[in-house]
Amino acid sequence: MNPFELISPQLAILIGAGLILVYDAIFPKDNRYLPWMALAAIAVSVSFAISLAVRGEYHVGFEGTYSVDKFSVFFSVVFAGIGAAVVFASMNWVDRVGRRKSEYYALLLTATAGLMFLAGARDLITIFIALELSSIPQYILAGWGKDERSGESGLKYLLLGSIASALLLFGMALLYGLSGSTFVPEIATFIGENASDNRSLLILASTLIIAGFGFKMALVPFQMWVPDVYEGAPTPVAAFLSVGSKAAAFAVVLRIFFEGLNAEILSNDWAMIFAVLAAISMTVGNIFALVQSNIKRMLGYSSVAQAGNFAIGLAAIAVVGQEFTLAASAVLFFVVAYAFTNLAVFIAVIAISRHLESDDINAYEGLAKSAPLLALALGIALISLTGIPPSAGFWAKLYIFNAAAQADLAWLVIVAVLNSVLAAFYYLRIVRLMFRNVEDQIGSAPFAIPKSIGFVLGITVLGVLVFGFFPTPIISVAREAAAIFSIG
Repeated sequence: MNPFELISPQLAILIGAGLILVYDAIFPKDNRYLPWMALAAIAVSVSFAISLAVRGEYHVGFEGTYSVDKFSVFFSVVFAGIGAAVVFASMNWVDRVGRRKSEYYALLLTATAGLMFLAGARDLITIFIALELSSIPQYILAGWGKDERSGESGLKYLLLGSIASALLLFGMALLYGLSGSTFVPEIATFIGENASDNRSLLILASTLIIAGFGFKMALVPFQMWVPDVYEGAPTPVAAFLSVGSKAAAFAVVLRIFFEGLNAEILSNDWAMIFAVLAAISMTVGNIFALVQSNIKRMLGYSSVAQAGNFAIGLAAIAVVGQEFTLAASAVLFFVVAYAFTNLAVFIAVIAISRHLESDDINAYEGLAKSAPLLALALGIALISLTGIPPSAGFWAKLYIFNAAAQADLAWLVIVAVLNSVLAAFYYLRIVRLMFRNVEDQIGSAPFAIPKSIGFVLGITVLGVLVFGFFPTPIISVAREAAAIFSIG
């Protein structure tokens, strides 16, 4: 297969980004088609990804540095879906801002293509280039708003992201210095033969890599940027960061650690690191979320806590055998459930904040009177984040907790369950506020939401419910995608 066919999904998106800029240069006053051009590029990308999956089980190109398998196709489709949802959610906001529309959609597409490259990269240099391809547009988008707070969020994200990139490069450099290769399978071979002689340096390299990607995953103590960036960035951008960036980080961590660093003498060490980070992230995220009055900051700390749930699966995957595929597929299913759920929450917040002109949680009181369907949609999404059945979030948590239990991490499951109870206080508080029967609330006047937001909100909430009632199909897909590591 032609190597460029392997990256056809990403090329379709990047070409789409270029065409948007060209179209805007030729027709600067006619920008109504820009979001539809972005959606068309994403649709073509998905069709290419599915075509690659249908044509064969496994393809490698570019001297083995990039692979197309069920794992990379799984994440490519997920990232494309996230990108499409954010485009829909951005339409009304971009029109209201009224500036640099083509650049916004082009940057969003470029970041999406970078995330897709990350899922299939099998070489440390390729991984880093893909990471920067996705990160640099996100730094710019985080500061896209006109106010000082948005500029501050973009600057903080850039500075802390640069530090994280430096830590990641140090870790990668250590791996290269020890193994003499940047190719992940060759690193795995070296570790399998020489791990005992270089165990201390390998643990140090693993720790630095975890720190670098911990920034993207929003794990404590690398989460300092999250509340400020989520609050200051435009809400559609915050939605993209909370879902796409986090999912990509976990995808590439799966690739590096479970394809390259899974030697038994080493895996127990970094598995314990992930387990400790998971426990701390859940606890710190939930405690700080409890005291927030701004819903975007609350969702920021909630995202930190949810990252801890992801990390439970990473810790569990270190166990070899049947539990390996179980835990890996649990992480993949959690990615899908979290994507639908968190996108639904952020898109609902976009619509509500647009009307109330406030991100204050108390302003949501009585919302069910003026926008009953919107309040219902947000309520369902928050229930899913809590992990209450029947929702996709319930099965995601149950699946990942089961994987941890199978990996003899009972203490971590107990911590996770207690944190789920803690999270219910601030998630369900919003639901209670929205449906409280108070007559004189700010949001009592009826209001309509833009069609694009209503459409994508309906799709995401439907996904939360469908995967809540019928989780088996997506669990099966996740297992097939995760099995690529257990079979080599």
